Amino acid sequence: MKLEKRRVVSIIGNGTFKVVESKMPELEAGMVLIEVKASLVSPGTELKGPVTAGNKAAGGWRGFRDLQSTPDDSLNREAFGYSNTGIVSAVGDGVTTVAVGDRVAAVGARYAQHASHAVVPQNLVIALPSEVSFEKGTYAMLLGTAMQAVRRAEPELGQYVAVAGLGIVGLLTARLFQLAGCFVVGWDTIPARLEDAKRMGIDATVLVGKDDPIEATKAFINGKGLDLCCIALGGSAEKPAHALEKCMKVSPDGHAMGVMVVVGGAEFPFTRSLTNLDIRRSSRTGPGYHDKAWERGADYGDVFVRWSTRTNLELCLRLVAEGKVAVENLTTHVVPFDEIDDRTAEITKDPDSILGMVFKMGD
Repeated sequence: MKLEKRRVVSIIGNGTFKVVESKMPELEAGMVLIEVKASLVSPGTELKGPVTAGNKAAGGWRGFRDLQSTPDDSLNREAFGYSNTGIVSAVGDGVTTVAVGDRVAAVGARYAQHASHAVVPQNLVIALPSEVSFEKGTYAMLLGTAMQAVRRAEPELGQYVAVAGLGIVGLLTARLFQLAGCFVVGWDTIPARLEDAKRMGIDATVLVGKDDPIEATKAFINGKGLDLCCIALGGSAEKPAHALEKCMKVSPDGHAMGVMVVVGGAEFPFTRSLTNLDIRRSSRTGPGYHDKAWERGADYGDVFVRWSTRTNLELCLRLVAEGKVAVENLTTHVVPFDEIDDRTAEITKDPDSILGMVFKMGD
């Protein structure tokens, strides 16, 4: 029987989560219908993003809360999220990559939402290895984002790397740099994030605000200078950007050198002192993401695009299956779907306690 409705998580105008009923998206050609089993809340965008009354599509929970508005349909944000897992219920015309009954992970804004069911383009739906639980598989999107950031940096064995911002993406980026053969130090202002980094096995950490990040980093790299750095935070990054600059390797003529990758929404002034650093933005999971034709089944071909969004995600899930990226260490909260309204109201009183919050649907 065709489902006409689904349940979705909405952020309402006073900044609270609420499960509401919504119309089921159409199952068009190249699309996959998934009965969702788990989804991951991304703290960096879904909990902390800014929002204005005139732009209800922007921002997340904290932005709504900061408006101190009343529950108002004009501010409601329904069906958000972009990383979930589940079981394929049906497929549209032309779908060849998955079949009904398959366990899958799915990604994509507007598609892989916090909902009882999701309709997702087939190239954004990846087989979930048997060793990977539904909860672990929900990290696919943010792990793919971290992997693309590492690819943008082009690391080499033995290089020194600093990652500023140890949220989920920052921690996963740091771990992938390690798997690429680098030595990594992580920076953050929240002590709990440093504990998370230690559980992930990150080589060293710096508590910014208590420790001097420049001195601590120079001690870690034995005076060699950083080869690479990554800014994995949102908002103004002027202070961390220029602190990282002072840790980079320096050429004989006195210029800071190396690669700085910016993943996420960080912004900072591009001053003259940054001229000899190679600054690279990274804001997706790999080629293909946001290309509607590719998402629904077109192929770039491995010869020309070896690492697309799809092949990046497949590799991510393999690393999780083999225990090389322990995403379970990032989960701080698991919330049953039927308890979201009450449980999240309590959890979000302490936003800094949230790292990985998984919504769990069903058994």
